[in-house]
Amino acid sequence: MSLNKISTVLFLVFSFLEVNAQANFFDRLADSAYTLTKQQVVYDPQYFVLKYPNGDVPANKGVCTDVVIRAYRKLGIDLQKEVHQDMSSHFNAYPKSWGLSRPDKNIDHRRVPNLMTYFKRQGSSIAISTVASDYFPGDIVCWNLGGAVTHIGIVSQFKTSDGLRPLIIHNIGAGQVLEDCLFSFRIIGHYRFRK
Repeated sequence: MSLNKISTVLFLVFSFLEVNAQANFFDRLADSAYTLTKQQVVYDPQYFVLKYPNGDVPANKGVCTDVVIRAYRKLGIDLQKEVHQDMSSHFNAYPKSWGLSRPDKNIDHRRVPNLMTYFKRQGSSIAISTVASDYFPGDIVCWNLGGAVTHIGIVSQFKTSDGLRPLIIHNIGAGQVLEDCLFSFRIIGHYRFRK
């Protein structure tokens, strides 16, 4: 076998392994998000002072962003640290909706527009679609609930009973739940983020 053929075969093998590793990561992310639905959590948007890094609100409290933060943390990715570091270096790239003059490691990662900005800056944006099959387990979806109210969730590995749509893991007020809500609100962001 020539050196060119060996190089081509090795390239294909490593490409295949990388694609499988990425798919495996997103399946694990969806699984880690699903385990959160087994925990009793009360919706609580209050400001908490958190340790840094790896800070979290009390385990029995949370909002929509905490579902995403906790799911990634189970895979060793600390979005509190990641967002804070990026905001510290690129503060002007982030929304100014809260009147802050500098990053706040206690809350920045818990705001949907900041997560959207971070995921976009990491090159993780995926096209927004009204086709359910375009959304894969582990994808992050953001919605506008009306006005300036935004929401975020994770696409699960489970589908609706008719098999037409993936179920979403999110917290919109009733705790960390699995629901059929992908197209219930206007989608404003679709991401596939892996650090």
